[in-house]
Amino acid sequence: MEKFEDIIKSEKPVLVDFFATWCGPCQMMHPILDELHGLVGDKARILKVDIDKNPDLANQYNVRSVPTLMVFKNGNVEWRQSGVQQATTLEQVINQFA
Repeated sequence: MEKFEDIIKSEKPVLVDFFATWCGPCQMMHPILDELHGLVGDKARILKVDIDKNPDLANQYNVRSVPTLMVFKNGNVEWRQSGVQQATTLEQVINQFA
């Protein structure tokens, strides 16, 4: 199994969706992330992290509300935003770092 730390060290941007199963807006992000995957293809990786199953990771990145989206590249947080985002907005963000 891949480790989170290894995944985010990629030179390819990694969009991480910190979510919770009980969160309504998080559920709205699911089809948006599917759409985004169609838009960016192999340019970026999309990762979902359940904060209830990974509380240490949520604490490490100071995730206080869900959904919180972050773009990592070479292990660094390049962009961060909480709340539902549209696929076209996320595509523009990823293209900045791709």
